[in-house]
Amino acid sequence: MTVRVRLAPSPTGTLHIGTARTALFNWLYATHVGGKFLLRIEDTDKERSQDKYTTNILEGLKWLGLSWDEPPVIQSEQIEDHRKAIQSLLDSGLAYRCYATEAELEEMRDSQKNKGKAPRYDNRHRDLTSIEESKFIEEGRSAVIRFRIEDEEIITWNDLVRGHMRWSASDLGGDMVIARRASPQEIGPPLYNLVVVVDDSTMNITHVIRGEDHIANTAKQILLYKALQLKPPEFAHTPLILNQEGRKLSKRDGVTSISEFKAMGYTAEAMANYMTLLGWSQPESMQERFSIEEAAEFFNFDRVNRAGAKFDWDKLNWLNSQVIHNWSPEKLLNSLKPLWIKEGWKLPNHEWCISLAELIGPSLTLINDGINQSRPFFEKPVLDNDGINQLELEGAKAGLKCLLENLERTPWDGIDQNQAKKILTFTAESAGIKKGLLMKSLRAALLGRLNGPDLISTWSLLARISEDSTRILNSI
Repeated sequence: MTVRVRLAPSPTGTLHIGTARTALFNWLYATHVGGKFLLRIEDTDKERSQDKYTTNILEGLKWLGLSWDEPPVIQSEQIEDHRKAIQSLLDSGLAYRCYATEAELEEMRDSQKNKGKAPRYDNRHRDLTSIEESKFIEEGRSAVIRFRIEDEEIITWNDLVRGHMRWSASDLGGDMVIARRASPQEIGPPLYNLVVVVDDSTMNITHVIRGEDHIANTAKQILLYKALQLKPPEFAHTPLILNQEGRKLSKRDGVTSISEFKAMGYTAEAMANYMTLLGWSQPESMQERFSIEEAAEFFNFDRVNRAGAKFDWDKLNWLNSQVIHNWSPEKLLNSLKPLWIKEGWKLPNHEWCISLAELIGPSLTLINDGINQSRPFFEKPVLDNDGINQLELEGAKAGLKCLLENLERTPWDGIDQNQAKKILTFTAESAGIKKGLLMKSLRAALLGRLNGPDLISTWSLLARISEDSTRILNSI
């Protein structure tokens, strides 16, 4: 048997990190066992589904390095299969038309609430006589289609993450709606639990890997598989991604979509690496930093945790910095160059740009950090408070004046690392100040701040495109 798994996102929003993590676990398992990873776009919610969200989801998956093995299935194109399944349930008496109005259902729920009971449909139209049904039709009522759920039934399955699962049908809320309201002779738009069962069966899905918030849906879907005489797949319910308070990560927590993480300057490698660790424990033989191809060699459900995984920004930032720090200057430049161009900066020659990428690379956590780290190389620096305070220290400005005097006979662009070190040492001695004071003051003059990349390399790089003396004079 060839393992076939799927991701089935709804194009009603951008690719959420939870959906992306589900996609990743599906891809890892399929790759591990030599199976196939498939996509199904669940676009039956026509009011909210948009093509731009489909594009965002597909682009996000590609960016993460997740490829699919067959063309995506579009759920709305399978609607005739869904209606045929519903009709077969109606024909067999396993489904029926319910004419209860929204007002009647609301009254029912209010009554249950007042009695301290959990809201559930009371199956009031399950066994209508033909006369009763005709009366409702004459009144002009529309009808939903409900699937019969017998309260006495117990649903069980072996969950690949959680082991033996047992669910009482009486906890499923009564007979389930499988098609929206329509005229009595029509089948309205089919609903989620029914269409998922039909589509997964049609696509020959062998394993359904999804979040634990779908466990109740799984119980309902197993009943539908049985009623439709279809073989159910195996199920694996992965832990939710939680915020620091232990609640499900949501938009209220800030950034949650993959496109937003990308826009902030996170790398695809770090995102995929980190999401793998959100609910999966790597073997001791693996380092925390790995590629998804490396993770796929070891991925199995024995190492998927049952408890929710708390999102840790510090861990993600560390992984992202490690990825960037191991990039070649050329690869880093490919990511930085579009940011520099967007800022409107005129770029010198390629060799100089490579040198700048190499210089600032070790100090970057996010790719976007390269904007502020690079700004002093393209714009006149503005002194921050620390820079201002540094230049107000006794001996700071005098030391910079002495440095300018010692540099009068030396071309700026001809100073190499060794010469620069010697000049700084000589200047500090001749000005009667500590070398550290001079170097911090020079950094403030060149960059406007006290933090940044290696001072000598910065000085050398600036000297190749501008007169550093101007920057120093403006600071004195």
